Amino acid sequence: MKPTLTDVAREARVSAITVSRVLNSPDTVRPETRVKVESAIDKVGYVRNMLAGSLASASSRVIAAIVPSLSNVVFIEVINGLQNEFERHGYQILLGNTDYDLERECQLVRTFLGWSPAALIITGLRHSDACQRLLKQWEGPIAEIMELGEAIGLNVGLDHAEAGRCMARHLVERGYRRIVYVAAQIERDYRAGLRYQGHREVLQAAGLEAPLLDMDQLGQFETGARALDQVLTLHPNTRAIHFANDDLASGALLHAHRQGIHVPQEIAIAGFNGLPIGRHVTPRLTTIVSPREAIGRMAAQQIIARLEDEHAPHSSHDVGFTLSVGEST
Repeated sequence: MKPTLTDVAREARVSAITVSRVLNSPDTVRPETRVKVESAIDKVGYVRNMLAGSLASASSRVIAAIVPSLSNVVFIEVINGLQNEFERHGYQILLGNTDYDLERECQLVRTFLGWSPAALIITGLRHSDACQRLLKQWEGPIAEIMELGEAIGLNVGLDHAEAGRCMARHLVERGYRRIVYVAAQIERDYRAGLRYQGHREVLQAAGLEAPLLDMDQLGQFETGARALDQVLTLHPNTRAIHFANDDLASGALLHAHRQGIHVPQEIAIAGFNGLPIGRHVTPRLTTIVSPREAIGRMAAQQIIARLEDEHAPHSSHDVGFTLSVGEST
């Protein structure tokens, strides 16, 4: 049963009128009371219904989709897959961007659910406690995408730890023994952390060290260039770098060319995602190809199936990945 305004008032030990004032005119409420009510809202998982009267019971043709970035081509392709499939069935997307911030994600979930979408697509399986409560209490279809694991509803993605193992095995089989993994803000981009875990398992099993360099900016070409310099300074004997994504790897590869560093003769470079740029740099980038558009399309198909049959079972779909070996390793 959905939490009500009365439930919030009871938890905060204030009147329902006070809760309403916090929601509608927060500046008119004392700060300490406002904090108490906001805490109660998070605790009980209350979602304000933004649709009044008959509209609240109307059948929505909008599906909310929340992604961590709108500047990353990875998620643009996922959105294309979602949009193309949903539009075929008469639905439109309400889009939100978290910027890899779990608190912002929770705010978006609360806002979007208040508009009573037909379904919700959300990136990843890791959410704040408050967000978890909102998702579990909501009665509509939910699909968590991009990774595999224990999901609240539907799940479409790939095994990131296994992707990390796959690339690490490739590098070890090629004879590389001094390998550094480079990520960017790995706590925020935690799926890169899952790939590092798989990478580390393979190297440790081979009796090798698995140093990690975590850059302070999210993956961009410039960050990859700086990472190459730092690796060569901190780990001068490095023979291969496993980057958390293709943007970082491509930036490092281009920087190596400018600096006269021969790839892979002096140092090998590998990435993740299978972005188009990796096929156009020289040497061609070795990477893991993730089927991004297929993730969006399959998630949309699963949501449509649930909307058409509410008794359809929850399911998890592994879209897999492909090792694409270029000349950079």
